[in-house]
Amino acid sequence: MLHELFLYTNQITGQIPSELGILLNLQILQLDQNQMSGSIPDSLGNRTKLVVLTLSENQLTGSIPQELGNLMNLETLYLYRNQISGSIPKTFGKLQSIQNLQIYDNKLAGSLPEDFGDLINLVKLGLANNSLSGPLPANICSGGRLQELNVGSNMFSGPIPRSLKTCTSLVKIVLEKNQLTGDISQDFGVYPQLIWMILSSNRLSGQISQNLCTYKQLTVLHLQQNMITGSIPPILSKLSSLTELRLDSIHLNGEIPSEIFSLANLYSLNLSSNQLSGSIPTHIENLSSLGYLDISGNKLSGLIPEELGACMKLESLKINNNNFNGSLPGVIGNLAALQIMLDVSHNNLSGVLPQQLGKLDMLEFLNLSHNQFSGSIPSSFASMVRLSTLDVSYNDLEGPIPMARLLQNASASWFFPNKGLCGNLSGLPPCYSTQVASHHKRKILGLLLPILLVVGFSIVAAIVVIIMLNYNKRKPEDSVTAEGRDLFSVWNFDGRLAFDDIVRATEDFDDMYIIGIGGYGKVYKAQLQDGQLVAVKKLHQTEEELDDERRFHSEMEILSQIRHRSIVKMYGFCSHPAYKFIVYDYIQQGSLHGTLENEEFAKELDWQKRIALTNDVAQAISYLHHECSPPIIHRDITSNNILLDTTFKAFVSDFGTARILKPDSSNWSALAGTYGYIAPELSYTSVVTEKCDVYSFGVVVLELLMGKHPRDLLDGSLSNGKQAMLVKDILDQRPTTPTATEENSLALLIKLAFSCLESSPQARPTMRQAYQTLIQRPSSSSSSVPFSALTLEQGMHVDM
Repeated sequence: MLHELFLYTNQITGQIPSELGILLNLQILQLDQNQMSGSIPDSLGNRTKLVVLTLSENQLTGSIPQELGNLMNLETLYLYRNQISGSIPKTFGKLQSIQNLQIYDNKLAGSLPEDFGDLINLVKLGLANNSLSGPLPANICSGGRLQELNVGSNMFSGPIPRSLKTCTSLVKIVLEKNQLTGDISQDFGVYPQLIWMILSSNRLSGQISQNLCTYKQLTVLHLQQNMITGSIPPILSKLSSLTELRLDSIHLNGEIPSEIFSLANLYSLNLSSNQLSGSIPTHIENLSSLGYLDISGNKLSGLIPEELGACMKLESLKINNNNFNGSLPGVIGNLAALQIMLDVSHNNLSGVLPQQLGKLDMLEFLNLSHNQFSGSIPSSFASMVRLSTLDVSYNDLEGPIPMARLLQNASASWFFPNKGLCGNLSGLPPCYSTQVASHHKRKILGLLLPILLVVGFSIVAAIVVIIMLNYNKRKPEDSVTAEGRDLFSVWNFDGRLAFDDIVRATEDFDDMYIIGIGGYGKVYKAQLQDGQLVAVKKLHQTEEELDDERRFHSEMEILSQIRHRSIVKMYGFCSHPAYKFIVYDYIQQGSLHGTLENEEFAKELDWQKRIALTNDVAQAISYLHHECSPPIIHRDITSNNILLDTTFKAFVSDFGTARILKPDSSNWSALAGTYGYIAPELSYTSVVTEKCDVYSFGVVVLELLMGKHPRDLLDGSLSNGKQAMLVKDILDQRPTTPTATEENSLALLIKLAFSCLESSPQARPTMRQAYQTLIQRPSSSSSSVPFSALTLEQGMHVDM
């Protein structure tokens, strides 16, 4: 007598058999994460004993059978991430036992059934990313148990449901990208457990409520793109757990209250496109965790405070389109993490550009345009090797443009108009030292021209003869090289010269330049003519190269789309039958694996560096999963694919097996990855999700802590003997003893690692959650057990 049928996370194809309807005693049916197609059979509605029904993450089409409304005992229904159309059946109002209803990411339309609000046992409701319309049920929280409500990215209209005001059970509420109306200060209540509140892109009005100070657990608050007015209430400073605050594109005025700069955990702050005035409070130096700051498009004025230079984790800074004056502080050049953007354009800034800006060697976009900067562009800008855009237009600058690789293919519009910039760039005048020198050159040329003409004819004739004599002696590889150059693509410098330079620097890929051999190619070290070191991965030339070819093109596709300070930078590639290679930034130290195997390097890689390294890797993977559209899964996160520079900063590399999660394609893929790092679900399925990378990250974290691969600890349930092991006894003994602060971080890393290694993908955190856990690391341990006595079992339950 069958009660439970678990077939989730396989490669099952075809339709859901209607014969499942004859299993009269079935209570749990899980078919999610397969490749099933067709419609949901009506017969499933006859199984009235069903408690759990999960059909999510398949390729199901058609409408939802109204017969599912007969499942009076159903507590969990997952239909999300399919292609189901039609409307939600009116019979769903009869699902009185339902607690968790998830139908997001489908093609549903129409309005919600009138009785939908009578589901008094509802705890979690997910309807996001459909085309649903009409009002939300007024009594959506009538049962008082609702914890998660996500109806984002639909076309819901009408007022905020009145029952939400007293819905104190709420933990997450996401209403973004709809057409909902209401007064934000009147229609929401007090939510002591609320973690997420995302109300952006609606038609909400009123002023920001003072009730917000009661949301003690709130980490994410998004109110942007509404019709909210008034000023920013200083009481927001009470939200001590806040990591993301978006108040952009509403109608705020007044000054930025200095109180909100006490939010020590704040990672992203966006106040752009408002009517804010006054200056930037000097208290901004307290935002030690801030990674993204956007206050552009306001009426802010005064000087840019020196204290901004204390925000050492800033990755993107936008203060453009304001009325700031004075000079640009040189301390901004100390913001070593600035990687995405620095935009100070459209202000009233003046004075000379500080030389310190040249230290921003990770920066990719720099906009200084539409100001009153004078003097020359600092020569230090030539060291900003990752810069892809430099806009200094509409200033009073003069003198030469620094000769940097990034500027060789720059647009002349980035430098016009100015007082007198010059350089070797199309559209700009060349740089002559004086007019006299220029006149002298013309005079000499006038004297030599007749001689050159006579000699020239003789030289040309000789060259023609030589070419004709040697034409048939041309080596076959000469034509290959020429064709190879034509198929060479490199950012920021001429491909033809770069191709020749790389072939010359490696002596046509001589083995003496090999620094590594991978599964599908060799890696060479090459020093270009300008002195820059690059790594060149050359594809093996074999007869059975189809998989290698796919990996090569996958890596080209991925790395040409992404740029992140903790992901190895690709400079270009060559794709030709005789030459297939990719050019990367050269990372001096080598792999994390190699570093841990080297006794001296492992000692130098102290606990502080190891803790920072986990941050770098977590941020890079979080960027791939959550900030790339579509998301990117690496699929081979290992210690061999994490490179370290001489300061032990980490760079994620090797994207040959990576996958872009395109929304119109299946998640199925051939098995890829490295043994010992592959998530367990991939041993019996080929469905790739972001959680595969999360598992691999957990392995790397343990490897970093232990100094070796954690093979003996990769059983998620840990035997009793291993549970009693002390955490300090599994740690790598080569670094010096950790400090008390480092011990707190290491305890947290143990907990995070084991949460990433959960056997169930659903139980693992997302990489965004993992990264936020790391950057919000507590200053003191939440465990009552001293670190010296902490066991693995206790470490697995440290509060994060």
